[in-house]
Amino acid sequence: MEEHLWLEEVEGEQALAWVREQNDRTLEALEAHSAHAGFLAAATDALTAADRIPYGSIRDGWAYNFWQDDEHVKGIWRRVPAERYLADDLTGAGADGPDWELLLDIDALAETEGENWVFAGANACRVDGKPNGRYLVSLSIGGRDATTVREYDISTGEFIDDGFVSPEAKQAITWLDADTVLVATDWGDGTVTESGYPCSVRRWRRGEPLAAAAELFRGETTDVGVWPLVIRSFDGTELGGAVRRTTFFTGSYALFPDGGELLTVPLPEKADLVGTFEGRLFATLQEDWTTGDDDFISGDLIALDLRSIVRPAVDKDGGGDGDATIELVFRPTDRQAITGVAIAEGRVLLAYADTVVSQLAWLDRPTDVGSGWELHPVELPGRGDASIVFSDDEESTILITYQDFLNPDSLLWLDTGGDGDKRGAPRPVRSTPARFDAAGLTVDQRFATSSDGTEIPYFLVRRSDLTADGSTPTLLYGYGGFEIPLTPAYSPTVGRLWLEQGGAYVVANIRGGGEFGPSWHQAGLKQRRQTVYDDFIAVAEHLVADGTTSPRHLGIMGGSNGGLLMGVMLTQRPDLWRGIVIQVPLLDMLRFHLLLAGASWVDEYGSPDDPDERAFLETISPYHRFDPAADYPTPFFVTSTKDDRVHPAHARKLAKRFEEADKPFWYFENIDGGHGAATTQLERAKRIALEFTYLTERLTD
Repeated sequence: MEEHLWLEEVEGEQALAWVREQNDRTLEALEAHSAHAGFLAAATDALTAADRIPYGSIRDGWAYNFWQDDEHVKGIWRRVPAERYLADDLTGAGADGPDWELLLDIDALAETEGENWVFAGANACRVDGKPNGRYLVSLSIGGRDATTVREYDISTGEFIDDGFVSPEAKQAITWLDADTVLVATDWGDGTVTESGYPCSVRRWRRGEPLAAAAELFRGETTDVGVWPLVIRSFDGTELGGAVRRTTFFTGSYALFPDGGELLTVPLPEKADLVGTFEGRLFATLQEDWTTGDDDFISGDLIALDLRSIVRPAVDKDGGGDGDATIELVFRPTDRQAITGVAIAEGRVLLAYADTVVSQLAWLDRPTDVGSGWELHPVELPGRGDASIVFSDDEESTILITYQDFLNPDSLLWLDTGGDGDKRGAPRPVRSTPARFDAAGLTVDQRFATSSDGTEIPYFLVRRSDLTADGSTPTLLYGYGGFEIPLTPAYSPTVGRLWLEQGGAYVVANIRGGGEFGPSWHQAGLKQRRQTVYDDFIAVAEHLVADGTTSPRHLGIMGGSNGGLLMGVMLTQRPDLWRGIVIQVPLLDMLRFHLLLAGASWVDEYGSPDDPDERAFLETISPYHRFDPAADYPTPFFVTSTKDDRVHPAHARKLAKRFEEADKPFWYFENIDGGHGAATTQLERAKRIALEFTYLTERLTD
């Protein structure tokens, strides 16, 4: 099937001519549907509303936020005094609120420089723990993962001509001190991995050319990538290092202590550092680990004594024998999974899920030697999702967002420095107004039985008076990969464009995700991946069996890895659904490792270069499983030309097979926009309106 290789030329003339033809055909049809204009207006209103919560970070008395709306399409970076931000009477969450100070206008910058800039973040330089006004601003062209990094001074509102500037690449840069940064970028031959990421970390001092930066650590081109790391050491200083990912899920951590040799943090290959607190290095484990007399299991949160790691490396008489003291901090049950750890000034907050419902707890140091860490639960507003949106070891403020399927997101503030009842109790800052009418809606958590007998949870959002006669238009969403969980989330667009129209919405917590920790993910790796697809089918069949819906009224949606899930469902069970939205997908599973970042996902899917793994991939690859004689539901492919993570050729090539077989399909490729298939709120609204117009046309009578 090599005849479609021309579609892999991302911006090739022939390929883009075909894309534009499909876009025009699809837009003409879907935009003419009676539902489209209302859907577009509703999606635009929801995504550009001025009373959205301005999420941000707290730095030395200021709250920083990036904001987009219909007037500031590319967005503005701004700040407000933290006391105003945390007050419940902040004037003007929108762009023109009088409390806000403009730092950088991306629309104006793009116009002035004639470039399609997309803001990709700003990294603050800190001196003695406090920001000094210098930032490393990352800018992407059209939403690519590749960025250009430029030093910016917020006191002057200008980029620094002779400051740190690194040209476009898939890169990472972080401050070590005011005049030194650690950089991983494309340094030339042998410094970029097969996945397209850097494999060399170098120290770049102010005033010297980028090419003169001294190499501190180098991995292999067969690695996924190597990135810089800076942590707070046991003595309060900044300690540089590197994160090496040999595969997507395995790797190691190296540290560069001043005056000492490069050292490796004593952790197993499947472990993630989450930060430091009072001289302890916190990490989560994704595999069982025995070290010395200690036995730890996959999913554990542990703490290592950083002094015992670093001191022997810089001073042979500095104490200790180099064996790190390691303690268990928290062990989830088989129905729990750690979702986040917030390290703030003086305290640690743990976020975890219990049967896919969020829990928060303060972690306090043991009061007695050997007694273990103490958990103190934090009360949440309901049974939904609580996510840590900001914490910093120099700040006493932790910001949490809470939401569920029917209640919009709320911003909660936890203060580690308060007294009495104020210390550790969540305080509401503000909430988003309801974006859709939830009256008469209810949420159920149900369980379907998969092919191997495993109970698979799913959430069903429906009208409480739903008649179980199979007539309800139902949208089933799934992902199932990379240990990413799907949690209860408030979606204004799902609410207004689907639930208010009488539809039901389902989120499937299938294996491959992280809902129940590493083991839930690992159950669907490589040749075990059919498990993921069987789980999703089981949820769909459960919805049909209990009368919630029927194949005539059932649609499915998923993106990226979830786009692969959609492609497999299209080819394995075309009889089970009538609508399929396939977003930024992987679909050619015999060439995925050769396209853009695809080589980094071999640890998830298996390698087409391995005969046994290739044999399995052939059984699931949607592009290769397509049968010109089969009866398929009409799919809707959505992708992005500027996506430099998942190649748009995946969607292009399977859509082309539909075209050649004279089978109906819809196709929309955003010429701009990265892996999210949109970079502005207006682009997102356009994409979402098209998707729900398609679903309405397919699933409703």
